[in-house]
Amino acid sequence: MRKRIMIRFGELALKGKNRGDFERQLVQNIKDALSDLRETEIQKAYGRLYVLVPTDLSEEAADRLKCIFGISSFSFVEEAKPDLADIQQTALKLVMRKLERGKPGSQPESGAPEGQTLLTYKVETRRVDKSFPLTSMEVSRKVGGFLKAHAPLKVDLYEPDLPIHIEIRQEGAFLFSDAIPAAGGLPVGSSGKVLLMLSGGIDSPVAGWLTMKRGVQLEAVHFHSYPFTSEQSRKKVEDLVQILTRYGGKIRLHVVPFTEIQTEIRKNCPESLGITIMRRMMLRIAEKLAVKYRALAIATGESLGQVASQTLESMLTINQVTRLPVLRPVIAYDKQEIIALAKQIGTYDISILPYEDCCTIFTPKSPKTRPRPEMAERAEQALDVDVLVQRAVAQVESVWFYPGQNKKEFQYF
Repeated sequence: MRKRIMIRFGELALKGKNRGDFERQLVQNIKDALSDLRETEIQKAYGRLYVLVPTDLSEEAADRLKCIFGISSFSFVEEAKPDLADIQQTALKLVMRKLERGKPGSQPESGAPEGQTLLTYKVETRRVDKSFPLTSMEVSRKVGGFLKAHAPLKVDLYEPDLPIHIEIRQEGAFLFSDAIPAAGGLPVGSSGKVLLMLSGGIDSPVAGWLTMKRGVQLEAVHFHSYPFTSEQSRKKVEDLVQILTRYGGKIRLHVVPFTEIQTEIRKNCPESLGITIMRRMMLRIAEKLAVKYRALAIATGESLGQVASQTLESMLTINQVTRLPVLRPVIAYDKQEIIALAKQIGTYDISILPYEDCCTIFTPKSPKTRPRPEMAERAEQALDVDVLVQRAVAQVESVWFYPGQNKKEFQYF
């Protein structure tokens, strides 16, 4: 047997003439996410998608659907004929199953059969198929009356224990009691590609998640300074990428050898400007990778004022070295808000592992908080910037990560 899951779009309903493109991308993303589940089928209808999945795989399918951007919510539905009598009987079956399970914390009340709990209920109907002979209000009233006559229920129009939702559509009548929230946003792949600068801390994975929520396909770049940073720090970043694949499908990670550049900056540049120049070098490299892999922007986990170097003046000076847009999705979030999101998406426990990344190993005692572009340009005259960037890019190692798999595919730039 298979269960039917009704998927609701949310934001996609506002896309007008482009809605079809967004829906096609969402269908493809759902297919990819459920591809290894047997006997799974996707059906399209106006304003809805349906996923049919074997009963024993329904919970696994639900866990995956929760993470797919573009889905606002979904429900396991019971299907009825577009006939009032069949709708009433289906609603009664749905209610009786709920009564058999009971409602935690409820107490038996007068009028309830012994051993059962008296639930409150409300029936809401949405009649999409206007050829159905009854109005939405009439269906709700007739189904509600039938339920009250055949089950130990009482009406509560404001906070019911058991809301019964009915949708009467051209493809049939569907009933459900729960709407399971999903990731929302837009389908990944509908808004172009962005290259995420992924450090391994708390902020950048959250920035990547927020970027994907706007429909962006993600690739990531990590700057690795072995032996200043350990192989454990790289493994930490790989684990973060693996988590992000739950939400964005396959992701390619580009690992940049950064030891030589950091060493040259430390030897030849003022300590107070070290962080600024390091980030300018990172952005130059990220731009080359973005152009190579057709990314339209670069994303970072910078949050305004969170650390001394994350000021508007610093961001302005860093941005001077690239012509690509630099997106900062968490710029207005405070640390506690970012931590809450990291816990929600499952990256927090990995991000706090005590393995340093290249952004923390040479942190100056007194970083320049308001560096001007001309100050950074003057300091960089001591570096052979173009050669250092080209050498780093030539040694980039790229790795594909796939959702739900340990499979990785290596390639070289």
